[in-house]
Amino acid sequence: MVTKNLLLELGTEELPPKALRNLAQSLHDSFVKQLNDQGLKFSSSKWYATPRRLALFVEQLADKQEDKEIEIKGPAVKAAFDVDGNPTKAALGWAASNGIDIKEAQTLETPKGAWLYIKTVKAGKAAVDVIPEMFKTALKSLPIPRLMHWGDKKEEFVRPVHTLCMIYGDELIEGSILGVTSSKTINGHRFLGSQKVNIASADTYVEQLRTEGRVIADYEERKQSIISQVKAIADSVNGVADLDDSLIEEVTSIVEEPHIFKASFEERFLKVPAEALVYTMKGDQKYFPIYDTNKKLLPVFAFASNINPDDPQSLISGNERVVRPRLSDAEFFFNTDRKHSLESLFEKLETIVYQKDIGTIAFRSNCVESLAKYIAAQIGADENKAARAAHLAKCDLASTMVTEFTDTQGVMGMHYAELDGESKEVSDAIFEQYLPRFAGDIIPTNKVSIAVSLAEKIITLVAIFGINQLPKGDKDPFGLRRAAIGAIRIILENNLSINFKELISKACSILGDKIKVADNDAQVANYVYNRLKAYYQDQNIEASIFLAVLSTAPSDLLDFDKRVKAVKAFKALPESENLASAYKRINNILSKNSLALGEINKSLLSDQNEIALANALEDVSPKVNELYKQGNYQDALAALSNLKDPVDNFFENVMVNADDQAIKCNRLSLLNSLHDLISKTADISVLY
Repeated sequence: MVTKNLLLELGTEELPPKALRNLAQSLHDSFVKQLNDQGLKFSSSKWYATPRRLALFVEQLADKQEDKEIEIKGPAVKAAFDVDGNPTKAALGWAASNGIDIKEAQTLETPKGAWLYIKTVKAGKAAVDVIPEMFKTALKSLPIPRLMHWGDKKEEFVRPVHTLCMIYGDELIEGSILGVTSSKTINGHRFLGSQKVNIASADTYVEQLRTEGRVIADYEERKQSIISQVKAIADSVNGVADLDDSLIEEVTSIVEEPHIFKASFEERFLKVPAEALVYTMKGDQKYFPIYDTNKKLLPVFAFASNINPDDPQSLISGNERVVRPRLSDAEFFFNTDRKHSLESLFEKLETIVYQKDIGTIAFRSNCVESLAKYIAAQIGADENKAARAAHLAKCDLASTMVTEFTDTQGVMGMHYAELDGESKEVSDAIFEQYLPRFAGDIIPTNKVSIAVSLAEKIITLVAIFGINQLPKGDKDPFGLRRAAIGAIRIILENNLSINFKELISKACSILGDKIKVADNDAQVANYVYNRLKAYYQDQNIEASIFLAVLSTAPSDLLDFDKRVKAVKAFKALPESENLASAYKRINNILSKNSLALGEINKSLLSDQNEIALANALEDVSPKVNELYKQGNYQDALAALSNLKDPVDNFFENVMVNADDQAIKCNRLSLLNSLHDLISKTADISVLY
């Protein structure tokens, strides 16, 4: 079979930069799936993407589909022939439609009767004949929320389409997609090199674009080029660049041949908290801030350009002129805010509605303050500092800076509190109330910050559940999922022993008549436990382990975590499956019993196997109970695994439902004691 390389490229206007990688990857995955489904063999595949193109390269693609042997089922034998054995019209019509004589048909015996059928070979189609439709299908499947059409064309895409190039080896594949006809001529760089490039073959695509079109088609190559150039500029000033991956990705999606330059701004702007300057440089201008080795912002930055003039000074000056007004705005907002204390902004919160059924941000802040003080007392934090931090936590929302630069909330509050002379614990807590902000983010570790951040999240959960505004599908406007996971992480990763259900009840009482749902505390607890299940799944802990612990309904999440880890370790023991099976059997036996069970009467033990189990239970119980008291569930379950042999021998040799009622009741009491001892950690019956 002949193989050649395949190139597919769709040339467009500038594509959405934040979606470029996803569009390219989705296009690749959809097309490759079709290749596999259609029986077109190939050795490897790769996607390319620049601001003005989406492209696929498939190496050693077979020139045709594989031939397939297929079976074509016909009518039932009893309907294919009459009583004299002559073929019916139905049989003759089926044979004629498949190009055979009825005598060539075979008989297929099935449980439902005999049928006529034939085996035939379906010849594979040429790759060049099916690829255009496959490419069209892949483009249609792209995750594009809003399509557009352009000019007088009826076709729709995320951006206007200008070129289509489909080449197999060096052969142009004819076809038309999105109103554009396939051609070997594609667009090069908008400003550099040849604006039109004639692609000789699929093999020369990347290099021709690079040398003739001045376009680096490989997304990862452009990204690494940007990183290395930015690092070089940072090194030149003995600094460290802010190489935020989301920023690098966006810049990679904006330029086709990246050139990085150094620029600067006036040192007077450094009097403004760095986060505000960085926010506007990264968010508005897509610049790379540079810090010194002490993480202090330097008055220099790196920026990417899609052009590379011989004398870049005017380009650099232009970018410096562009950023200066934004930095001046930040400076003005900062100076305006500093005319007042942070606390003076609290009264403005009384006019800002958080949610119409809950009330203002000021009311919500008061609720968080009360709960933060309660939590502080529980975990040994300074109650007054926790209350103070919670009181000031949302004041920066009324500041000029945060009103203009919303992503600086918390950060500006921290700086303003520090400048007002608040303690470091208080100012840090104002920022750390938002931690963790995303998956993998750090969590607060200072006890005052923990109290405020945890209170913030619990009040959010209880309040929003209390007005029945639960998340629906992927819509979670109040960030309840993030709040639940954040609370879980703060408690578990800080090893906090706190009664979580009492914490929820306390929040409910603080919110008072704002809560409209009768069983709100139970709903919130269930929601958090569901997120806890997802938290463990992310750690590759099986759902069965989580469910085994959930059955004991621990109200302390740290205690819950200890049990989960203990059950995970127990499940890895060779004795665990047999003991879990026996425990399940004990559950079944006890569930059918109506007798009143009490203490084990040793005088009624007669069989050596029940005596051995009773002795083993008596021996291990004190040790296990002491381990339970210490919260050492792992060693407790390990000790219980020693009961495997006595339990196995008991069930193999002892009849529980003895004719003698007293003996039967005593044996059930023995099993009940065993059940009670095992169940204190988890319901191990659900593990297998």
